[in-house]
Amino acid sequence: MSAVSVASDDNAKMFDLAPVSLWIEDYSDVKALFERWQAQGVDDIETFLLANPDRVRECSQNIRILKVNQKTLSLFGARDLDHLTLSLGLVMRNDTFKSHVHELAQLWSGQTHFSSHTVNYTLTGERLDIQLHGTVLPGHEERWDRVMIAIEDVTEREGARQRLASSENYAFGLFAHSPVSLWVEDFSGVKRLLDDVRQRGIEDFRVFTNVHEEFVERCMNEIRVLDVNGRTLELFAAPDKETLLRNLPQVFRDEMGPHFREQLIDLWDGRLFQQREVVNYALDGTKLHLLLQFSVLPNHERDWSLVQVALTDITARKKAEAYLEYLGTHDVLTRTLNRTFFVDELNRLERKGTQPVTIIIADLNGLKAANDDLGHAVGDALLRRAGEVFGSLVEKPASVARIGGDEFAVLLPGTDAAGGEAVLAALAELIVVNNQYYPELELSLSTGIATSRPGDRLEQVVKRADMKMLHAKRTYYLQNNLDRREAGAA
Repeated sequence: MSAVSVASDDNAKMFDLAPVSLWIEDYSDVKALFERWQAQGVDDIETFLLANPDRVRECSQNIRILKVNQKTLSLFGARDLDHLTLSLGLVMRNDTFKSHVHELAQLWSGQTHFSSHTVNYTLTGERLDIQLHGTVLPGHEERWDRVMIAIEDVTEREGARQRLASSENYAFGLFAHSPVSLWVEDFSGVKRLLDDVRQRGIEDFRVFTNVHEEFVERCMNEIRVLDVNGRTLELFAAPDKETLLRNLPQVFRDEMGPHFREQLIDLWDGRLFQQREVVNYALDGTKLHLLLQFSVLPNHERDWSLVQVALTDITARKKAEAYLEYLGTHDVLTRTLNRTFFVDELNRLERKGTQPVTIIIADLNGLKAANDDLGHAVGDALLRRAGEVFGSLVEKPASVARIGGDEFAVLLPGTDAAGGEAVLAALAELIVVNNQYYPELELSLSTGIATSRPGDRLEQVVKRADMKMLHAKRTYYLQNNLDRREAGAA
């Protein structure tokens, strides 16, 4: 046997035993079609074929399959070449139209190689994602009568790619459409700063940040925001991500400094997941109370280069809590503090308040008569006027509380008797001014005042002030020759 025949026999075996699907095809009639179309003035073959599907079918019908290997038969489930050739309509369906046009366009442009990613089907109908590579064999470039097609089954790889893409799309959808504000951030610069401080021998980081307040700001400046979702833009009243990122100093300010310091201390102590309530600001200036959940994402624990921050808007809840707290310590009608606050504050001042403490007890004259004769709306109006007067009378740490239906108490910590008399004088002046605005019904208060002495219990001071108030009230009615009912209608 000659060397040529041995080589030819070896090539035939290699072709037949190749681990990928191989086809030998004759494209000479396709080349003849191309030459005829070129003579007719066709210059953009891709547009021409897409507009004329029958021409694509004509090209396909003019391709002759000469030979396939065993891998091809097993891949497509064919008994032999004739079986495969007769069943090509099952193998190549509409899925292949655009990819086949792309293959033909590559040949039209003068290339001797072409490739595509397309779909075929086995003879039993199973989908095959394939990577196709075609080559005009050497020595056949003029006629295209020998073209080798290699088909790689990438169904499993394509399935994995699609599953990955689907998973990524799902994850992105969760991020983009989350009902809470989500931020993806890079904290690697912060970690480098903390590591540097640790290497310098710092052990108590809280003390360090107390002494070096500027370090907290340096860390804040090292944070890089990588992405935010749509809810974030909505929450912070930003038209787009770029605008938000340009204006971050407006968002993280004021109360955010202490919150961020605590966050750094937690990170120093190794807490890579954190949760705390913080305050930020929208770009329109709205104050936002937020529940912050901070997490260094898995596989980024060594450098903190990927961090997720979730912000849940709890502003409405905080307002409700503040209002409930307000109701717990305030009288809604007069807007002064209430008896609960008065008792608690009295106990607090007893324990550690500034001495001496002066206490004024005031009683609204004529409230019962106003309620009975003119209606409760008139009585409530009197109480509101008293609240307006007391609201202008003192500032913290002094306080005014409504401790009964028509009774008020003024607590003046750190105020001696002379200071208390000055407050009484101011109260009288405010009442005069108030009556000028409401001449139809006079606002009148009977008051008593007492100042604590060393060793006094504040309850005793309250009693002394209350007794003086009762004496003033009796004097008020005697001087006006009225009983309590008549006083309100006068």
